[in-house]
Amino acid sequence: MPNASIKNEELYQELREEGDSKEKAARISNAVANRGASTVGRKGGRSGSYDAWTVAELRKRAKELGLTGYSNLSKDKLIAKLRDY
Repeated sequence: MPNASIKNEELYQELREEGDSKEKAARISNAVANRGASTVGRKGGRSGSYDAWTVAELRKRAKELGLTGYSNLSKDKLIAKLRDY
């Protein structure tokens, strides 16, 4: 069932399949629906892959997002938790 808060469900699903978090995929798909893909594409920056981050950086990001239960996770599981957010 489509989510009413997602303006471009197809793009949202593509981004999720690529590994983007729920929040990021929703933000991008809604921006594209509101302003157009070419405008959003020009504005966006590039972020490094979570694989290149240290465990301390990943834990800091998890804390910023308000996640819980991440302090004893391995790097791979922490990355998965961040991507599923």
